[in-house]
Amino acid sequence: MRVAALFSGGKDSTFAVHLAQQWGFEVTHLVTLLPRNPESHMFHVPNLRWTPLLAEAMDIEHVMAKSSGEKERELSDLHRALSGLRIRGVVSGAVASEYQRTRVERVCHELRVHSYAPLWHKDGSRLVRELIDAGVDARVVACAAEGLDASWLGRRLDPQALLDLERLNREKGVHVSGEGGEYESIVLDAPWFQKRLEIVASRPEWQRDSGTLVIQQAELAAK
Repeated sequence: MRVAALFSGGKDSTFAVHLAQQWGFEVTHLVTLLPRNPESHMFHVPNLRWTPLLAEAMDIEHVMAKSSGEKERELSDLHRALSGLRIRGVVSGAVASEYQRTRVERVCHELRVHSYAPLWHKDGSRLVRELIDAGVDARVVACAAEGLDASWLGRRLDPQALLDLERLNREKGVHVSGEGGEYESIVLDAPWFQKRLEIVASRPEWQRDSGTLVIQQAELAAK
């Protein structure tokens, strides 16, 4: 089955692509929506400019489309981005957001294609552990929760990071996989990548209790 995958470059959308391929789907396009509104309800925002390189690393055609980022109007933007593709389904990395999952399903219904969410309702600790065990190199690029300070920016999600996130979950209620918007990530490498994304230059931007690692320059490197 030919499918497109909604792709932010983060851990969830990247892992969802991998699982779809394991199911035997042909992922023909990675579709990135670039919202003007940094508070988009539907779409990941940090460091989207590097998704074309990540698509190249995965050897999958990339589609970048602009979005208003405004609530509900985003659905029209997603509809337009998907409408010209010869696909029978759409894969998303939704884990726990009913808002996101139901709206992707609505757009798929309008386009008469299937919606697939391989990570849906997967336990946060289990998801992060599966990513680590699969050899995914995911880095934190945004934080917005008590307990996640500036030292987390650029940090790799490894076994120690998982232990720290589980502790923050117990103490502060932080969702281990960041599904509540506590943190965002970018994947630099995975076993199914043909090349690795190297961060050449970056800068942290921190304001009061939240911040972002802005990747200023990146390039693909041989593995």
